[in-house]
Amino acid sequence: MKLYTKIKALFFFFLVLTSASALAQDIAVHDPVMIKQKDTYYLFCTGKGINVFSSKDLKNWKQEPAVFKEKPSWATKVVPDFKNHIWAPDISFHNNTYYLYYSVSAFGKNTSAIGVATNTTLNSEDNNYKWIDHGIVIQSHPNRDEWNAIDPNLIIDENNTAWLSFGSFWDGIKLFKLNPDLKSIAEPQEWYTIAKRRNTALSAASSAIEAPFIFRKNDYYYLFTSWDLCCKGKESTYKIVVGRSKKVTGPYEDKDGNLLSQGGGTLLLKGDENYYGVGHNSVYTFDGKDYIIYHGYDAKQNSKSVLQVKQLQWDKDLWPTL
Repeated sequence: MKLYTKIKALFFFFLVLTSASALAQDIAVHDPVMIKQKDTYYLFCTGKGINVFSSKDLKNWKQEPAVFKEKPSWATKVVPDFKNHIWAPDISFHNNTYYLYYSVSAFGKNTSAIGVATNTTLNSEDNNYKWIDHGIVIQSHPNRDEWNAIDPNLIIDENNTAWLSFGSFWDGIKLFKLNPDLKSIAEPQEWYTIAKRRNTALSAASSAIEAPFIFRKNDYYYLFTSWDLCCKGKESTYKIVVGRSKKVTGPYEDKDGNLLSQGGGTLLLKGDENYYGVGHNSVYTFDGKDYIIYHGYDAKQNSKSVLQVKQLQWDKDLWPTL
């Protein structure tokens, strides 16, 4: 009986330990981002019309209506055969308005554009619930641009100035200043390359970088990006790297002092026997705790891409750690 009690106690301790370290999820997602409105978390991710889920506890998720029942009216001008499968959204709340940036693209090409839609509430049962699309913010063209207009992320700096980072492969991660309306590029234009891998000494001949997310904390701007290959099931090599800067425009450096604009990056998380590849993360503070949100290819579910939510810690040198 004593042995049984000890085993039961150990099992309970194991459950508490694993629950504290990671909130296991079982919803299929790609490129998850999150926000909290009152007592409800809302998750947006890649999918037809942009997939949306809601939760009260970060564990149990309810499917919500897609953002776009019909594809944005401008989308077929960018991608002629576009079928409303929208990539990599980004959600923010600013000036009492929710801003949702999103990507329209042809796979493997920089035939791409980033659009933005707004809403005053995320509660689909609210009478004021209505997504209003404002069209293209930035567009990339093959044989013209050495960058790819997907994977947007909004950051508001210490001066209340809005910036949009974005990018996938090509010449890396770009950052430009937005107008105060958050819907268009500020003039005169101000652009920066804040991270890249192509043609750099540290890139190992790879240009595989995407999914920027900038998180402000500890008097730093932390730039998270994803390296290597997603979307290949067991062959996925996706991983999350990070650098930081005192200024939103950079330069961003890794732990060893390497510039992210020259191929640097400190590894935060990579795939293992449980999840073949992990990446396309976002980072938030909810109720005084920092969380990292990302997708991983689950080895136990035939490489299904599932949601992962983990609490993010900070070491003595103020670097993020799991």
